[in-house]
Amino acid sequence: MKVTQLTVFLENRSGRLAEVTDLLGRNGINIRGFSTTEAAEYGIVRLIVADPERARELLQGAGFTTHLSQVICVSVPDEPGGLARVLDELAAQDISVDYLYSISFQNICFAVRDIDRAVTLLGEKVRLLSDDEVRAL
Repeated sequence: MKVTQLTVFLENRSGRLAEVTDLLGRNGINIRGFSTTEAAEYGIVRLIVADPERARELLQGAGFTTHLSQVICVSVPDEPGGLARVLDELAAQDISVDYLYSISFQNICFAVRDIDRAVTLLGEKVRLLSDDEVRAL
């Protein structure tokens, strides 16, 4: 089974990712999973959304550069070595993995430039998980 992934290319500036998520949210498109990568000048956001074709149309209409591609999503056993077994199967057949990301959406880790300020800001608005809580998931 193949899953359609929407990729969005963003210039690396504050608020650009929020524009993407705001646009999708205002238009009723639910994000099921995502991954971000960044470089000095730009970022790449990979999204699994409820309606990838409509999401692409909306984002392109707002001036974003997008691309649709196919990925596979695997239910990996939640146990030590679960991911390794899946990767071993692919490696044994000489299937290269370009990238992977989790789409378990409820708990999200953010890397930010001013972590102390972000903790203060978000701590007043959402429930932050402690290191121990994350390790116990």
